[in-house]
Amino acid sequence: MITRFFAWWFNVSGWKVKGTIPPDIKKAVVIAAPHTSNWDFVYALAAFRILNHKVNYLAKKELFKFPLKYILQATGGIPVERSKSHNLVDTIIQKFNNTENLYLMIPAEGTRKRVSKWKSGFYHAGLGANVPILLGYLDYKNKLAGFGKVVYLTGDKAKDMNVIRDFYKDIKGKNPESFDPDAIRID
Repeated sequence: MITRFFAWWFNVSGWKVKGTIPPDIKKAVVIAAPHTSNWDFVYALAAFRILNHKVNYLAKKELFKFPLKYILQATGGIPVERSKSHNLVDTIIQKFNNTENLYLMIPAEGTRKRVSKWKSGFYHAGLGANVPILLGYLDYKNKLAGFGKVVYLTGDKAKDMNVIRDFYKDIKGKNPESFDPDAIRID
């Protein structure tokens, strides 16, 4: 129900969906970038709703309290403990291995603030589960949401991240000063 409202708001606000998920891809890590605003959540879920795809996403465990808990669960939220290592990448890989259809949306920046480099979990999860990376985006300048190219990871981090950086370099988040394309790297 809530995603219907999100889709309505998306359309009323003048947004459009561009690109889609190729029908042969049933599992993928979906990068959610640039991630510079809480509005990203609304527009990203709206785009998935409009394309008639179910999505799951990670959110900090602290958010899963009444009443927000029910909204997060209903929209595909998976609680994540961020205070210490819990082998999250291994858990994600197992989830992919035990599921026929899964699009897991991950904001690779890890925050809405400007970062010097992306978190690497999305990369290791995609590589470990042998699933492609979908380049999901929200371009506030042009009011476009959707998917770019499908990236099949090679294990060569620098090469793979160059492909990803090249895609995102001209996309503008709601708060463009919070997104640095040069941060699209992992060590």
